[in-house]
Amino acid sequence: MDCIEIRELEVYCHHGVFKEENVLGQKFLVSLILYTDTKMAGVSDDLEQSIDYAKVSHFVKERMEEKNFKLIEAAAEYVAEKVLLSFPLIQRIQVEIKKPWAPILLPLETVGVTIERGWTKVYLSIGSNMGNREEHLRTALERLQRERTIRGIRVSDCMETEPYGYLEQDSFLNAAVELETIESPDSLLKILHKIETEGGRERTIHWGPRTIDLDIVLFGDVIMQTETLTIPHREMHLREFVLRPLAQLAPWASHPVYHKTVSELWEQMSQNNTKGRNETDD
Repeated sequence: MDCIEIRELEVYCHHGVFKEENVLGQKFLVSLILYTDTKMAGVSDDLEQSIDYAKVSHFVKERMEEKNFKLIEAAAEYVAEKVLLSFPLIQRIQVEIKKPWAPILLPLETVGVTIERGWTKVYLSIGSNMGNREEHLRTALERLQRERTIRGIRVSDCMETEPYGYLEQDSFLNAAVELETIESPDSLLKILHKIETEGGRERTIHWGPRTIDLDIVLFGDVIMQTETLTIPHREMHLREFVLRPLAQLAPWASHPVYHKTVSELWEQMSQNNTKGRNETDD
Protein backbone atom coordinates (compact mmCIF):
# COMPACT_ATOMS: atom_id res chain seq x y z
CA MET A 1 0.00 0.00 0.00
CA ASP A 2 1.16 3.56 -0.68
CA CYS A 3 2.08 5.82 2.19
CA ILE A 4 2.50 9.46 3.17
CA GLU A 5 5.13 10.21 5.84
CA ILE A 6 5.31 12.98 8.42
CA ARG A 7 8.62 12.94 10.28
CA GLU A 8 9.41 14.29 13.76
CA LEU A 9 6.65 16.82 14.23
CA GLU A 10 7.65 18.84 17.31
CA VAL A 11 4.95 19.20 19.96
CA TYR A 12 5.28 20.63 23.47
CA CYS A 13 3.07 18.63 25.87
CA HIS A 14 2.68 17.57 29.49
CA HIS A 15 2.79 13.78 29.31
CA GLY A 16 4.75 11.81 31.88
CA VAL A 17 4.66 9.81 35.10
CA PHE A 18 6.30 12.52 37.22
CA LYS A 19 4.51 15.60 38.52
CA GLU A 20 7.23 17.88 37.16
CA GLU A 21 6.58 16.57 33.64
CA ASN A 22 2.87 17.30 33.97
CA VAL A 23 3.49 20.83 35.24
CA LEU A 24 6.49 21.98 33.23
CA GLY A 25 5.95 19.98 30.06
CA GLN A 26 8.53 18.92 27.51
CA LYS A 27 9.16 18.41 23.81
CA PHE A 28 7.88 15.32 21.97
CA LEU A 29 8.65 14.24 18.41
CA VAL A 30 5.79 12.58 16.54
CA SER A 31 6.28 10.69 13.27
CA LEU A 32 3.45 9.23 11.20
CA ILE A 33 3.22 6.85 8.27
CA LEU A 34 -0.22 7.10 6.69
CA TYR A 35 -1.08 4.08 4.55
CA THR A 36 -3.49 4.88 1.74
CA ASP A 37 -4.09 4.51 -1.99
CA THR A 38 -2.51 7.51 -3.73
CA LYS A 39 -3.42 6.44 -7.28
CA MET A 40 -6.40 8.78 -7.73
CA ALA A 41 -4.50 11.74 -6.31
CA GLY A 42 -1.52 10.96 -8.52
CA VAL A 43 -3.67 10.81 -11.65
CA SER A 44 -5.90 13.82 -10.87
CA ASP A 45 -3.34 16.04 -9.10
CA ASP A 46 -6.26 16.97 -6.80
CA LEU A 47 -5.71 17.41 -3.06
CA GLU A 48 -9.32 16.32 -2.41
CA GLN A 49 -8.32 12.85 -3.62
CA SER A 50 -5.43 12.66 -1.15
CA ILE A 51 -4.65 13.23 2.52
CA ASP A 52 -3.80 16.79 3.46
CA TYR A 53 -0.68 16.25 5.58
CA ALA A 54 -0.87 19.83 6.87
CA LYS A 55 -4.34 19.14 8.31
CA VAL A 56 -3.14 15.85 9.77
CA SER A 57 -0.13 17.55 11.38
CA HIS A 58 -2.23 20.26 13.05
CA PHE A 59 -4.80 17.64 14.06
CA VAL A 60 -2.12 15.50 15.73
CA LYS A 61 -0.64 18.52 17.53
CA GLU A 62 -4.09 19.35 18.95
CA ARG A 63 -4.70 15.74 20.03
CA MET A 64 -1.30 15.56 21.73
CA GLU A 65 -2.05 18.78 23.63
CA GLU A 66 -5.66 18.20 24.65
CA LYS A 67 -5.03 15.38 27.16
CA ASN A 68 -2.22 14.47 29.55
CA PHE A 69 -1.04 10.86 29.58
CA LYS A 70 1.33 9.17 31.98
CA LEU A 71 2.63 6.87 29.24
CA ILE A 72 3.63 7.70 25.67
CA GLU A 73 2.08 4.32 24.79
CA ALA A 74 -1.31 5.75 25.75
CA ALA A 75 -0.65 8.95 23.80
CA ALA A 76 0.24 6.90 20.71
CA GLU A 77 -2.97 4.84 20.99
CA TYR A 78 -5.03 8.01 21.35
CA VAL A 79 -3.44 9.68 18.34
CA ALA A 80 -3.76 6.57 16.15
CA GLU A 81 -7.45 6.09 16.94
CA LYS A 82 -8.37 9.76 16.48
CA VAL A 83 -6.56 10.01 13.13
CA LEU A 84 -8.13 6.81 11.77
CA LEU A 85 -11.62 7.96 12.79
CA SER A 86 -11.18 11.48 11.39
CA PHE A 87 -9.47 10.83 8.03
CA PRO A 88 -11.41 8.13 6.12
CA LEU A 89 -8.79 7.73 3.35
CA ILE A 90 -6.21 6.49 5.85
CA GLN A 91 -6.41 2.69 5.94
CA ARG A 92 -3.59 2.09 8.39
CA ILE A 93 -1.31 4.31 10.46
CA GLN A 94 2.06 3.94 12.12
CA VAL A 95 2.62 6.33 15.02
CA GLU A 96 6.03 6.90 16.57
CA ILE A 97 6.39 9.17 19.60
CA LYS A 98 9.86 10.07 20.86
CA LYS A 99 10.67 11.73 24.16
CA PRO A 100 14.03 13.53 23.86
CA TRP A 101 14.13 14.74 27.47
CA ALA A 102 13.13 11.53 29.24
CA PRO A 103 14.05 11.93 32.97
CA ILE A 104 16.15 8.78 33.51
CA LEU A 105 19.30 10.51 34.87
CA LEU A 106 21.42 9.03 32.12
CA PRO A 107 22.62 10.47 28.80
CA LEU A 108 20.44 9.37 25.87
CA GLU A 109 19.13 10.72 22.61
CA THR A 110 15.45 9.73 22.83
CA VAL A 111 13.05 7.22 24.33
CA GLY A 112 10.20 6.25 22.04
CA VAL A 113 7.34 3.93 21.17
CA THR A 114 6.04 2.89 17.75
CA ILE A 115 2.63 1.31 17.10
CA GLU A 116 0.69 0.39 13.97
CA ARG A 117 -3.11 0.34 13.86
CA GLY A 118 -5.65 0.21 11.06
CA TRP A 119 -8.99 -0.79 9.65
CA THR A 120 -9.48 -4.56 9.31
CA LYS A 121 -12.12 -6.37 7.28
CA VAL A 122 -14.18 -8.65 9.51
CA TYR A 123 -16.95 -11.15 8.82
CA LEU A 124 -19.56 -12.08 11.41
CA SER A 125 -22.25 -14.73 11.59
CA ILE A 126 -25.47 -13.43 13.13
CA GLY A 127 -28.54 -15.47 14.05
CA SER A 128 -31.71 -15.74 16.12
CA ASN A 129 -34.31 -18.44 16.79
CA MET A 130 -36.41 -16.93 19.57
CA GLY A 131 -39.27 -14.45 19.50
CA ASN A 132 -39.31 -11.92 16.67
CA ARG A 133 -36.16 -13.13 14.91
CA GLU A 134 -36.15 -10.38 12.27
CA GLU A 135 -36.43 -7.70 14.94
CA HIS A 136 -33.60 -9.21 16.99
CA LEU A 137 -31.31 -9.21 13.94
CA ARG A 138 -32.29 -5.67 12.97
CA THR A 139 -31.71 -4.34 16.49
CA ALA A 140 -28.27 -5.97 16.70
CA LEU A 141 -27.26 -4.47 13.34
CA GLU A 142 -28.43 -1.02 14.40
CA ARG A 143 -26.37 -1.38 17.57
CA LEU A 144 -23.30 -2.31 15.51
CA GLN A 145 -23.81 0.74 13.29
CA ARG A 146 -23.68 3.01 16.35
CA GLU A 147 -20.17 1.87 17.25
CA ARG A 148 -17.76 4.65 16.27
CA THR A 149 -14.93 2.15 15.69
CA ILE A 150 -16.95 0.18 13.13
CA ARG A 151 -17.76 1.24 9.58
CA GLY A 152 -18.76 -0.08 6.14
CA ILE A 153 -21.37 -2.60 7.30
CA ARG A 154 -22.85 -4.87 4.62
CA VAL A 155 -25.33 -7.67 5.29
CA SER A 156 -26.38 -10.77 3.34
CA ASP A 157 -29.96 -11.91 2.92
CA CYS A 158 -31.50 -13.53 5.98
CA MET A 159 -31.71 -17.30 5.55
CA GLU A 160 -33.67 -19.97 7.39
CA THR A 161 -31.39 -22.72 8.73
CA GLU A 162 -31.79 -25.81 10.89
CA PRO A 163 -30.30 -25.80 14.42
CA TYR A 164 -26.80 -27.17 14.89
CA GLY A 165 -25.71 -29.39 17.77
CA TYR A 166 -28.72 -29.14 20.09
CA LEU A 167 -31.65 -30.06 17.82
CA GLU A 168 -34.61 -29.67 20.19
CA GLN A 169 -35.21 -26.04 19.26
CA ASP A 170 -36.75 -23.87 16.55
CA SER A 171 -35.01 -23.11 13.26
CA PHE A 172 -32.74 -20.10 13.00
CA LEU A 173 -32.76 -16.98 10.90
CA ASN A 174 -29.12 -16.35 9.95
CA ALA A 175 -27.15 -13.75 8.03
CA ALA A 176 -23.54 -12.81 7.37
CA VAL A 177 -22.16 -9.35 8.17
CA GLU A 178 -19.16 -7.61 6.66
CA LEU A 179 -17.60 -4.64 8.45
CA GLU A 180 -14.37 -2.77 9.02
CA THR A 181 -13.10 -2.05 12.51
CA ILE A 182 -10.08 -0.60 14.27
CA GLU A 183 -10.83 -2.78 17.30
CA SER A 184 -8.67 -5.77 18.19
CA PRO A 185 -10.32 -9.21 18.03
CA ASP A 186 -10.72 -9.31 21.82
CA SER A 187 -12.18 -5.82 22.07
CA LEU A 188 -14.58 -6.53 19.19
CA LEU A 189 -15.68 -9.71 20.97
CA LYS A 190 -16.51 -7.62 24.06
CA ILE A 191 -18.68 -5.33 21.92
CA LEU A 192 -20.50 -8.34 20.42
CA HIS A 193 -21.09 -9.89 23.85
CA LYS A 194 -22.49 -6.58 25.09
CA ILE A 195 -24.91 -6.45 22.14
CA GLU A 196 -25.96 -10.05 22.85
CA THR A 197 -26.59 -9.24 26.51
CA GLU A 198 -28.60 -6.15 25.61
CA GLY A 199 -30.60 -8.36 23.22
CA GLY A 200 -31.55 -10.77 26.01
CA ARG A 201 -29.04 -13.52 25.19
CA GLU A 202 -28.74 -16.14 27.96
CA ARG A 203 -25.99 -18.75 27.83
CA THR A 204 -27.75 -21.70 29.48
CA ILE A 205 -27.56 -24.50 26.87
CA HIS A 206 -24.53 -25.04 24.63
CA TRP A 207 -25.70 -24.52 21.02
CA GLY A 208 -29.13 -23.85 22.52
CA PRO A 209 -31.86 -21.36 21.57
CA ARG A 210 -30.99 -17.68 21.70
CA THR A 211 -32.51 -14.30 20.98
CA ILE A 212 -29.36 -13.14 19.25
CA ASP A 213 -26.01 -14.72 18.44
CA LEU A 214 -23.01 -12.83 17.06
CA ASP A 215 -19.82 -14.71 16.15
CA ILE A 216 -16.56 -13.55 14.60
CA VAL A 217 -15.95 -15.80 11.60
CA LEU A 218 -12.98 -14.13 9.88
CA PHE A 219 -10.84 -11.22 11.09
CA GLY A 220 -8.58 -10.16 8.23
CA ASP A 221 -5.87 -12.81 7.96
CA VAL A 222 -5.63 -13.27 11.74
CA ILE A 223 -5.08 -16.80 13.06
CA MET A 224 -5.43 -17.05 16.84
CA GLN A 225 -6.70 -19.32 19.58
CA THR A 226 -7.26 -18.34 23.20
CA GLU A 227 -9.56 -19.55 25.97
CA THR A 228 -12.28 -17.16 24.78
CA LEU A 229 -11.74 -16.75 21.04
CA THR A 230 -10.69 -18.80 18.02
CA ILE A 231 -10.17 -17.11 14.65
CA PRO A 232 -11.04 -18.23 12.04
CA HIS A 233 -14.17 -19.66 13.66
CA ARG A 234 -13.30 -23.24 14.51
CA GLU A 235 -16.08 -25.01 12.54
CA MET A 236 -17.11 -22.39 9.98
CA HIS A 237 -16.24 -24.75 7.10
CA LEU A 238 -18.73 -27.33 8.47
CA ARG A 239 -21.69 -25.07 9.17
CA GLU A 240 -24.29 -24.28 6.56
CA PHE A 241 -25.70 -21.39 8.60
CA VAL A 242 -22.27 -19.70 8.39
CA LEU A 243 -21.19 -20.57 4.85
CA ARG A 244 -24.43 -20.14 2.92
CA PRO A 245 -25.02 -16.44 3.79
CA LEU A 246 -21.29 -15.70 3.73
CA ALA A 247 -20.96 -17.23 0.26
CA GLN A 248 -23.62 -14.79 -0.93
CA LEU A 249 -22.03 -11.77 0.75
CA ALA A 250 -18.31 -12.40 0.21
CA PRO A 251 -17.63 -15.49 -1.92
CA TRP A 252 -14.03 -14.29 -2.51
CA ALA A 253 -13.14 -14.00 1.20
CA SER A 254 -10.28 -16.35 2.00
CA HIS A 255 -9.83 -18.76 4.89
CA PRO A 256 -6.27 -18.11 6.18
CA VAL A 257 -5.77 -21.70 7.37
CA TYR A 258 -7.29 -23.76 4.55
CA HIS A 259 -6.34 -21.20 1.87
CA LYS A 260 -9.69 -21.61 0.16
CA THR A 261 -12.33 -19.01 -0.62
CA VAL A 262 -15.70 -19.07 1.09
CA SER A 263 -17.22 -20.01 -2.25
CA GLU A 264 -14.92 -23.04 -2.49
CA LEU A 265 -15.67 -24.10 1.09
CA TRP A 266 -19.42 -23.78 0.47
CA GLU A 267 -19.20 -25.79 -2.76
CA GLN A 268 -17.16 -28.48 -0.98
CA MET A 269 -19.65 -28.67 1.87
CA SER A 270 -22.61 -28.82 -0.53
CA GLN A 271 -21.01 -31.66 -2.47
CA ASN A 272 -20.28 -33.60 0.73
CA ASN A 273 -23.87 -33.18 1.90
CA THR A 274 -25.21 -34.35 -1.47
CA LYS A 275 -22.88 -37.35 -1.44
CA GLY A 276 -23.99 -38.22 2.10
CA ARG A 277 -27.66 -38.07 1.18
CA ASN A 278 -27.10 -40.24 -1.91
CA GLU A 279 -25.23 -42.86 0.15
CA THR A 280 -28.05 -42.88 2.71
CA ASP A 281 -30.64 -43.33 -0.05
CA ASP A 282 -28.68 -46.27 -1.44
